Amino acid sequence: MKLNKIKKITGKIVLKTGLHIGAGDTELRIGGTDNPVVKHPYTDEPYIPGSSIKGKVRSLLELDSGLLVKAKNGAPLGISILKRNLSEKEKKTAEAILKLFGVSGGDSQEEFRIGPARASFGDATLSEESRQLARERQLSYFEIKSENSIDRIRGTAQHPRFMERVVAGLEFDFSITFKEMEGDDVELLQDTLLRGLKLLEHDALGGSGSRGYGRVSIVFGGNEESEEIGKRYREISLY
Repeated sequence: MKLNKIKKITGKIVLKTGLHIGAGDTELRIGGTDNPVVKHPYTDEPYIPGSSIKGKVRSLLELDSGLLVKAKNGAPLGISILKRNLSEKEKKTAEAILKLFGVSGGDSQEEFRIGPARASFGDATLSEESRQLARERQLSYFEIKSENSIDRIRGTAQHPRFMERVVAGLEFDFSITFKEMEGDDVELLQDTLLRGLKLLEHDALGGSGSRGYGRVSIVFGGNEESEEIGKRYREISLY
C-alpha cells in the first residue's frame, strides 16, 4: 500500500446559530454556567475540536448508509461489517467510510486491507476576520442561554439551567488532510467525505442540535484545490 499524494482541504465553518461543544468542566464555580464550552487554554478563545467534526461527519454518514442495523450494538462501523451479507453497493459504501475514518487498531485487516484513515481533521480555530471584528466592536465570543423544562400540567417552568454557547456569526478556519493511496477509488472517497460535510450542514454540530444549536454553513477556499472542491461540493444533492 503506497501513499500517492496528500491533499489539504481548507475553508471556513460559519456559525448560523449558537454552538455548544462542552468542555467537560466538573468544577462548580459560584456564578458560573452549568455547561461551559471548550476554549483554548492560553487565549480563552473558542475553537471547534477536529474530533467533534470528524465524529459528527462519520456518524451522519453511517446513519445515511443504512448499515447500522447490521453493525453490533450501535457501535461505529468496523471491519466486521464487511463480513456481513452486503450488496455490492453497501460494501462499497462501508469500505469508503472505513477508509476515510479508519478502523480500530485491534481489527485484523489482512482480509480487506483498509489501511490508514484517509481523512485527518484539524481543530477549527477562530478566523482572524472574526477576531478582528470582535475587537473593533468590543463583542464577546460567548453568550449564556437559560433553559428549563415545562410542567405540562401546571404550565410552569422548572429545573432551570444555564448553557454557554459560542455566538452565531463567528467563523472558524478548518482544514482536512486527505491521503490518496495507491489502488483507492479517490473520487468515491472524496465524494463520500463531501457528502458527510453536506449532511453536517443539514444537521447540527455539537450538543443540543434538536433545540436549534450548532447550525453551520461550510465554505471552501484558501487554495486552488479547495476552490475546485468547493464547486463540486455545491453540486451535491443529498436526496
